[in-house]
Amino acid sequence: MRLRHGMVLAIEPMLIGGGTDEHYTARDGWTIRTIDGSRASHAEHTVAITDDGPRVLTAL
Repeated sequence: MRLRHGMVLAIEPMLIGGGTDEHYTARDGWTIRTIDGSRASHAEHTVAITDDGPRVLTAL
């Protein structure tokens, strides 16, 4: 799908320190945990596509 004016998307990278991408969703249906219990970090940016190009809405 091509990005076009009016669209908004979230970019959500997850960095996992254990060397593997294996993960599961906890029983609460929301929490993501690594299989090996290693530390992980998750960030999100919301980006709007405007006539002038992309605009990061979560920028400081």
